Amino acid sequence: MIKMIHSYWAYIVLIVLILAVFNAIKGFTSKKEFGTNDLRISLFALIASHIQLILGFIAYYMSSFYETMRGVGMGDVMKNSELRKLLVEHPVMMIIAIILITVGFSKHKKKATAIAKFKTISIFYTIALLIVLAMIPWNLWFTN
Repeated sequence: MIKMIHSYWAYIVLIVLILAVFNAIKGFTSKKEFGTNDLRISLFALIASHIQLILGFIAYYMSSFYETMRGVGMGDVMKNSELRKLLVEHPVMMIIAIILITVGFSKHKKKATAIAKFKTISIFYTIALLIVLAMIPWNLWFTN
């Protein structure tokens, strides 16, 4: 059940993160003022990604893969590319992506100008989006 929620919530995170990146790039390139809607879009991406992180932690520790890791040991997990991606690479890189989103949102609040705010969000959220896209287990996403 939690794995299903984690999978479906990922669609929301992905859509909102893409929207936040495009909004920030558009705001930066068009030199518009940073308004409440811009703040809400980037904040919703932050909140959605943090909810996904919590769901991911719950799904991780309740998964059969985690039980497999405990049974065979970390050495065997690191030798198996599929298990390594699901149990090590995916969680670590997603945590890094969420850290980037959090840092980007935090840093944008300290900027004085709208261009600097949009630029900060553009940089941090885009890097996070690229990490998320690279680390989504697409083969599992479309089979479940």
